Amino acid sequence: MSFKNILMSSSRLCVPAQQWCQRSITTASSPLYFRLTQCLGAEPLKKKKRLDPMIVRQREERKKKKIEKMIRRLEKNAGQLKPIDELEVPRNILQEIDIRKRREVAISEEEEERRASLAKEWCQYRYKQHMAEVTMIDKMIAARDRALEELRQESEDLWFEAIQVDATLLPFKAKGPVSTPPIKDYDAPDGEYYNITRNWD
Repeated sequence: MSFKNILMSSSRLCVPAQQWCQRSITTASSPLYFRLTQCLGAEPLKKKKRLDPMIVRQREERKKKKIEKMIRRLEKNAGQLKPIDELEVPRNILQEIDIRKRREVAISEEEEERRASLAKEWCQYRYKQHMAEVTMIDKMIAARDRALEELRQESEDLWFEAIQVDATLLPFKAKGPVSTPPIKDYDAPDGEYYNITRNWD
């Protein structure tokens, strides 16, 4: 039976009872239909405990001091970098530093001038060599462009074939297995993993 039919039947039953409802047997002034009340999901408010203002102020000061202490600790370690094990000098080398230390050799002024002039000559030689290579490459590119323009004027098809990539320029071929074949009756070890990560707090 639907909710609508229940409402209809209840209204029919209550129609003759209107006079009975008016005889103050019930406080309802209308026929007794099905009614829905509001969903009350709240609960009464808890009574707030009044705290002493001094206690509240002390708690706030404790929180403030704790935060300031953490800030000071972070500022203290701000300049320190995490050490890299690969860049650390071994202890045995630090102990042998006196043996490994080289003696300073006194160099005369003539030797210093000779080394300076030799470095200048080397720089000039390398500069000339670089400029010669650059000019040679520029000449080769210009000659290639002129030859391609002449070829294009002669034949468009030959020019198109000339600008294609030469596949035989690097004759390299490699052929191998696509995937490694499985080894028959191979018992793979489980292996062990040791976490040696260091924590830097």
